[in-house]
Amino acid sequence: MMKIPFSPPDISELEMNEVVEALRSGWITTGPRTKELERKIAAWIGTEKCVCLNSQTACAEMALHLLGIGEGDEVITSAYTYTASASIVCHVGAKLVLIDTQKDSFEMDYDALEDAINEKTKAIIPVDLGGVPCDYDRIFAIVERKKACFRPANKLQEAIGRIAVCADAAHAFGARWHDEMIGNIADFSSFSFHAVKNFTTAEGGALTWRTIAGVSNEEIYKQLQLLSLHGQSKDALAKTQLGAWEYDIVGPYYKCNMTDIAAAIGLKQFERYPALLERREEIIKQYDAAFRPLGIETLSHYTEEWRSSGHLYLTRVPDISLEQRNEIIMKMAEADIACNVHYKPLPMHTAYKKLGFDIKEYPNAYDHFANEITLPLHTKLTDEMIEYVIQSYKNIVEHYI
Repeated sequence: MMKIPFSPPDISELEMNEVVEALRSGWITTGPRTKELERKIAAWIGTEKCVCLNSQTACAEMALHLLGIGEGDEVITSAYTYTASASIVCHVGAKLVLIDTQKDSFEMDYDALEDAINEKTKAIIPVDLGGVPCDYDRIFAIVERKKACFRPANKLQEAIGRIAVCADAAHAFGARWHDEMIGNIADFSSFSFHAVKNFTTAEGGALTWRTIAGVSNEEIYKQLQLLSLHGQSKDALAKTQLGAWEYDIVGPYYKCNMTDIAAAIGLKQFERYPALLERREEIIKQYDAAFRPLGIETLSHYTEEWRSSGHLYLTRVPDISLEQRNEIIMKMAEADIACNVHYKPLPMHTAYKKLGFDIKEYPNAYDHFANEITLPLHTKLTDEMIEYVIQSYKNIVEHYI
């Protein structure tokens, strides 16, 4: 019996050698490798600029700081997501508004989203769950219709002229919507390069943004550098220039920069990434062919409208109870196959209960959670492993269908 981990990092000798070179270079914090990774990501996605930080969470929070969002403001996101989509709203002091999912989709209920918007709403954080883009056409149509009630609070908000769309694209690095890269669709998009993601720097993330009329991309980039490095007017690389030791602190900001050691991993991951995405697509298509005929519901990763990054393989076994779902996961574990659940809705967690959220008000999110099982999907899976996962899951689930 083989052992199938859920999501190990795919690290090759290329990444290892580049990290060693970074260590030998004597430059291990934010420096030339981080800047090069930013340039490569921006060019690939089609944006003028990109900022790499130490997590997707930091990237998403810095976007809210740029927008001047804080106390008295409201920010809307999905109840069916990881805490990072929502905790950043609490970090900046704004009011968090959670929206239930659609009855037959993991995406937000867009009608409920539109109804929740008021004069205090400053941003929407849609979630590209599993690497599948959400309906950006629908979201932008909503914020356009709601422009009349929008009250800008700083120059950037005024330049955007409506509620900002700040996508949680943690899962969606490399995904496309209408043949446009995710990262160049929402006003701001934040990606995760955590160890379990398709593309990893061990810990890390990237923030990209669309060009905003009347706003300098270079100025946004500089402001993000200040926000992520204590408000220091020069980074460590700039201070190495002859006689350039002096700097100013222009604001009491944050510390969340990416290191060159992390960027070294990312640079070589980037070279390998097209092949990694292709392999994920191959695995997903094998899974779909095996499970859909049984009536197991799965995400649609590849359609005429979008292409997923293939990050997670979410399944739903119709009509099973939460207890039966847990039994299936245990039986898969007994077969040495690690599964997961994406996600336990935020209103079920202690932190969000304390904020006043009640899962009873999010019935669709709960129903999705109760019978959801996420199967291993990663590029360390061999064909033999994939077949083992398929046969094991089919054999176990057939007793519940």
